[in-house]
Amino acid sequence: MEPLHEPVLRWYDAHARDLPWRRPDATPWAVLVSEFMLQQTPVARVLPAFPAWLERWPTPAALADAPSGEAVRAWGRLGYPRRALRLHAAATLIVEDHGGEVPAGYDDLLALPGVGEYTAAAVASFGFGARHAVLDTNVRRVLARAVQGVALPTVSVTRGERTLAASLVPDREPARWAVAVMELGAMVCTATAPRCDPCPIADRCAWRAAGGPPYDGPPRKPQPYDGTDRHCRGALLAVLRDADGPVREELDKAWPDTPQRTRALAGLLDDGLVVERAGRGYALPG
Repeated sequence: MEPLHEPVLRWYDAHARDLPWRRPDATPWAVLVSEFMLQQTPVARVLPAFPAWLERWPTPAALADAPSGEAVRAWGRLGYPRRALRLHAAATLIVEDHGGEVPAGYDDLLALPGVGEYTAAAVASFGFGARHAVLDTNVRRVLARAVQGVALPTVSVTRGERTLAASLVPDREPARWAVAVMELGAMVCTATAPRCDPCPIADRCAWRAAGGPPYDGPPRKPQPYDGTDRHCRGALLAVLRDADGPVREELDKAWPDTPQRTRALAGLLDDGLVVERAGRGYALPG
């Protein structure tokens, strides 16, 4: 039987989406920006923000030269705006420690603010063609079903999962395998209602062979948003992004629940996403 990666790569050649950060001319910086944006944010929301960001800040040095508040402003409604601050901090460190060039080494990438194991492996792989097991949610789900025979992977990545994923990375075109299996999970082997008929490895999927047993692990409840502190933080940041200067009353109008607004604003100040201008109100940093 042919190796698992071969049918997946053939499928990818025929069905891959045209995503700008996966094109051959995408720079390592473009890859890094995309990985920050795609953390907990759907591709559809990232697609319009990504080119605008790179047009404004085409290099790490360009972003590092800008105030951090401008990064928060440009982040718009991608959600989890602390990512914008971390990307700005990462750009600054790239300029200071790596001559303005995104480092190729996994350990150097891992040392950047906001970069964890997955992002370091993804940038090393997609940006530099290095051989790494790139374990995002989609990849983990494909491997859990196809090889381990379970509906969904564990909540956290296990040592055994890393070992399995590393053993499946081919010696030739490892980055192409990484993106191909990721795309398969995003487009075919989805979390709900997977489309097994067009799957290139359906005939060797352990989960399908077992009859598709349901997930029997801990409950996975979607996180609420409406009315939460995160919702409040987003409403306050939206006001500050649109403001020409410090504001105060506008924030009161944006969220009428005073205790929750006060709590959310305190959190934004602690995170460095907002600064207080003495006697004038609140603004984005920088």
